[in-house]
Amino acid sequence: MQLGMVGLGKMGANMTLRLLRGGHEVVAFDVDAAAVERSTQQGAIGASSLEDLVEKTATPRVVWVMVPAGDITQQTIDRLSELLAEGDVVVDGGNSRFTDSAARARLLEDKGISLLDVGTSGGIWGLEAGFCLMIGGEAAAFETAEPIFETLAPPNGYAHIGPSGAGHFTKMIHNGIEYALMQAYGEGFELLHESDYDLDVSQIAEVWRHGSVVRSWLLDLAANALDGDPKLDSIAPYIEDSGEGRWTLVHAIENAVPVPTIATALFARFASRQDASFAGKIIAALRREFGGHAVKAPE
Repeated sequence: MQLGMVGLGKMGANMTLRLLRGGHEVVAFDVDAAAVERSTQQGAIGASSLEDLVEKTATPRVVWVMVPAGDITQQTIDRLSELLAEGDVVVDGGNSRFTDSAARARLLEDKGISLLDVGTSGGIWGLEAGFCLMIGGEAAAFETAEPIFETLAPPNGYAHIGPSGAGHFTKMIHNGIEYALMQAYGEGFELLHESDYDLDVSQIAEVWRHGSVVRSWLLDLAANALDGDPKLDSIAPYIEDSGEGRWTLVHAIENAVPVPTIATALFARFASRQDASFAGKIIAALRREFGGHAVKAPE
């Protein structure tokens, strides 16, 4: 089917390419003309603006927005609300706060436009492995866009979770869990690193990948990061956070749900910006491995 893709960063560009490989027609736009050119060379139809993208897509349109959460997403959806027609569908595949997504859905509904909030996981590996998609919004809009989800996701890797906001709510919790898992790996590897036994941490990570109870994709990524740089000398133990962990804690506090592990993981990220630790290096390396996030070099 045909769709518009707005945003051709690390995720959007890979999603565009996976959709093209799956036989879809993609009209692609980004404020970076070079990013548009790269996608057109891969088979996409380039657009010079949101207006141009809308003109080049047939009704009922499906326009996927893959831009950073916050003001840019709001501005993009506001402009699309002026350009699109009744029956069209906007898909927000970024990490928007679920309350914002629910509010945007209500505003678009007044114009007869549907919004699907799609929590998207898979990082830079999604091009080949597929993206896990958690989808909120109207059932009819989901059915309209489902061929796109089938192509982007691996088998059993997408689901219509519930009404507007549910997709991004589920992704928020997903990322809270991710924080806690990475913190546990970071602390464990720091204990190994600081051991009196002079252990080869890279070797242990590789051994754990095979048959151990703690094996996982994150452990695979940790082993990959440690291979060739077992002390992670090229990485500063400075860990950013992109918001979802904070939102998870706010929701937990508002609903009196105890999440001490996720809370500790978030606070450890704050601490990493003040203190040096091997745990911080592990977590920073994991973020680089699965999401292509930038790391800081040691000072």
